[in-house]
Amino acid sequence: MTEPRLVPIKLDNYKPLREMVFESLREAIIQGRLKPGERLMEIQLAEEMGVSRTPVREAIRKLELEGFVVMVPRKGAYVAGISVKDIVDVFEVRAALEALAAGLAAERATEEELEELERSLVQISEVTGREDIDALVETDINFHELIYRACRNERLVQILTHLKEQITRFRTTSLSQPGRSKHAVEEHRKIVEAISDRNVELASTLAREHIENAEQSLLNVLQGESN
Repeated sequence: MTEPRLVPIKLDNYKPLREMVFESLREAIIQGRLKPGERLMEIQLAEEMGVSRTPVREAIRKLELEGFVVMVPRKGAYVAGISVKDIVDVFEVRAALEALAAGLAAERATEEELEELERSLVQISEVTGREDIDALVETDINFHELIYRACRNERLVQILTHLKEQITRFRTTSLSQPGRSKHAVEEHRKIVEAISDRNVELASTLAREHIENAEQSLLNVLQGESN
């Protein structure tokens, strides 16, 4: 039985309806249920989620601002594709920011934060190999957010948070590739060791290499799709 693209919105959340619709559509795009190049029909999406067209229209506008949707004049809204330029631009910025965050974490992390990073490694190892990409992505996000918190630079964290949704879309694609998750676990372990050893330079270098490897994994996907 195939998984539905969208599910009806449940009013058991404190969030505004428009925000819940936005998050539902964004998740469907990130997970590939709404595919790159697919046209987003307001009436159809509204029916699938059990809402009116108004929150769907507002959600599509916000998705456009975040780069998940492109508006084509006189044709409508389409799910944005992932281009090589998109990947290079995002990962160029992310590699520099993650390297900075890891280096600062090596200087500033508390013993409690180092313990949390070690526990995160265990969690990642547990979900690797389960073929549960959602759980894998969640633990990966948690690992990186622990490093952000330990770096103690609020401005840096704000910038990384702003990139988070685009990164999540790329992260899902990268970690889905055969063998990538196991390599990522080993890369995470080395980063934690460098942070625990207070080796600023090594932590920065390993964090940058980790992001560059994730980028290469994505580029391999695109090259495979274009062949």
